[in-house]
Parts: sequence; structure tokens; C-alpha cells
Amino acid sequence: MSLSRRTFTASTAAALALIFSANATAQEDKSLQRILEKKAITLGIPTDYPPYGFMGPDFKPTGVDVATAQLIADKLGVKAEFVPVSTPNRIPYLQAKKIDLIVSALGKNEERAKVIDFTTSYAPFFQAVFGPKDAVIKGFDDLGGKTLAVTRGTIQDDALQQLAPKTLKIQRFEDDNATMAAFMTQQTQFVAVGAAVAGAALAKNPKVQAEYKLLIKDSPNYIGVRKGETALLNKVNTILHTAKKDGTLNSYAKKWLGRDMGNLPD
Repeated sequence: MSLSRRTFTASTAAALALIFSANATAQEDKSLQRILEKKAITLGIPTDYPPYGFMGPDFKPTGVDVATAQLIADKLGVKAEFVPVSTPNRIPYLQAKKIDLIVSALGKNEERAKVIDFTTSYAPFFQAVFGPKDAVIKGFDDLGGKTLAVTRGTIQDDALQQLAPKTLKIQRFEDDNATMAAFMTQQTQFVAVGAAVAGAALAKNPKVQAEYKLLIKDSPNYIGVRKGETALLNKVNTILHTAKKDGTLNSYAKKWLGRDMGNLPD
């Protein structure tokens, strides 16, 4: 191949690369542009997963995820259109463009990262010890001599064997429903479960005066975005970073989770 041919080929390749790059950038920007032009954003939220997303007394969705989704719509200056999603269908809904974002207690892992992108984290998802509001529990040592229900073989069961004092009387059950039932009927003084499990049970039984006491394990929630929609991803990240700094996201955590959001990772 002659030098001139090589130069032409290299120049052509460079030009094509620029064109493809420009097209890719334009494609990235289309989602955000479309949302702004339509003046509405479609958000996949949970409606049966308290305290993250559930139907309130007014039969409207509420919770941490719903408030966060509404915040994004408000900051974009568009209408929030909520679509109830479940754990199995939320990613397929995003990929099929039935929703623009997943705001549904979504954890980040390597498998999911292959098919969707994630924003910065916005809320904690955790396993914890819950107990009576009038019980003063400042550390695991304060559980000494108390009784506690936990589901056998769970993360919280394993962790308690390392964290709890030997005098804590642990009663193990085969599933979360039985574990919560033991606590709700006062068979035990405390219970160790995930925040969503506790939230659902306490929402159904508001007369039970219980609250978050001790953190066992934290795993944050992220918002899911379609691959390649970088403009939308960056805009949502800007909104979330601001909401972290000004205390908005922390207020959501305190209102619905009963604790501060903690040091959420990016």
C-alpha cells in the first residue's frame, strides 16, 4: 500500500470515527431531550415494598423511592409518571423503554452492570435490629439478656453470632413472616430483619410501637438508567449529589427508614 493510500485510509478512518462519535453523543442526548420536550418522565417505582414504595392512606404511592423519583421529575421541571414495577420486570421494562428510570430499591452488582447503568446511590438498604420505641439500645451489648427473633441462615443471623453478646437469647425461624410474627406477638422483645420486611409489617400493624435500633449491614440503592443514555445519567447524578449535600435525601431516610442515610457511596 502506498503512503498516499495509507494517509487517505487513516484520514478516512479518523473522519468516520468522528462521525460515529458524534452520532453516539447525539444518541446519548436524545433521551434527556425527549423527556424535556415531552415534559414528562416515566419512573419505575415499587408500590408493595414499604418503606421504599407503597400505597399510602390516600391510595397514592409514597415512600423513599417515590419521593426520590418525584424529586428528579421536579428538578427536571417535568411531570412524574409512575409505573409500578417488580423485582423481575423492572430491568426488562427499562430495556423495553416502558420506563425512563428504575427507582425501585435497586442494588448494584456486576451482572446488572452489564445490561444497565447506575447513578450514584440515593438511599440505604439495610438489615437491622428493630425493637420497642421505649427501649434504650445504643450498642449490641445492650441486647444482653434480651430475646430476639431472626430468620435462620440469613445475613443478619450470621452477623449476630459475631456482634451480639452471648447472653442474647436468639430464636430462629424458617422465614421472614414467621420471624416478624414472633416479634409482633411479643414472643420476642426484638427482631433482626431487612428494613423492607420490617417496614411492611409495621405498616400493616401501626399500633405496634417499634423502630430501628441497630445497623447490621448496609447496602445502598441506585437508580437504573439505560446503557448509553449518558446525558440523562449525568443530569440525574447532578440532582442526587445536590440532594445529598442539602440534606434532602437524608430527610427522606429519616422520615421513612427511621435513620440517617449514612455515608452513601458513589
